[in-house]
Amino acid sequence: MTFVMNRDLADRLELSEMDCLISRLNAIKEIKGNPMGVEIQKFGNATAFSVKNIPGPSFNTIKGLKAGDENHVEKIIEFYKQKDIPVRFDLSPGYVSPDLLTYLNQLGFYQLDFHTTLYKPMKSGLSEEFMDSRISIRPLKEDEFDMFAEIYTKGFQMPAFLKSGVAQNNEILYNNKYWTFYLASMDNEPAGIGVLFIKDGVATLAAAATVPSLRNKGIQSSLIKKRLNQATLEQCDLAVGQAKFGSVSQNNMERAGMRIAYTKAVWVKN
Repeated sequence: MTFVMNRDLADRLELSEMDCLISRLNAIKEIKGNPMGVEIQKFGNATAFSVKNIPGPSFNTIKGLKAGDENHVEKIIEFYKQKDIPVRFDLSPGYVSPDLLTYLNQLGFYQLDFHTTLYKPMKSGLSEEFMDSRISIRPLKEDEFDMFAEIYTKGFQMPAFLKSGVAQNNEILYNNKYWTFYLASMDNEPAGIGVLFIKDGVATLAAAATVPSLRNKGIQSSLIKKRLNQATLEQCDLAVGQAKFGSVSQNNMERAGMRIAYTKAVWVKN
């Protein structure tokens, strides 16, 4: 496969992002009684993700909507209305058309934000993993998800009461063959976490966070290199990541050799 940006590569990047989210949410859904209220439903080409008891856009979003799916949009709106969850479309530039965007606008939707998708063709050979000899990275142990959640919530400035939920919703993935969790330490102090999802030869940099007091010390760059090296070891031919446009995360991925594939448009309703 030629790794220049075309429709085939865009399709593969979008599929990898959806596979990652589907894998995570299906695992959460399998918790006895589905306490988080997970539901995933297809509408034409679009996949609607809903997690009633985890508010926010990360798990409550529509991906894969394409030109020609206009007749499914009102059904999608009703799907989220019944759950009292705001409707959010993540639109890829390779999938939309003027007619689709005009139709969304007529229904009261508007563009709120941008989000960057990045990729890297994987080659043989490992890169130097660490920028600083004080940084060490190892796989997270099964009994360390409280620590994982502590770093995650601090890194994303989330309320402390969400820690137990973060720990549970990641621990259930520990023995899943597609997922690997990493802990980064600096001078033996837990400093950051990184998550890797691998499926069908594609390595997705699924999540990462750093303790605020230890930022700007190369921890995230080291976690990116660690996961890219693991992707090489597992013979992946492609790595994928997502980041807020122009963010430190995007900058770190670019420094690691990842290219900007495209910028997705986030559309919401008035």
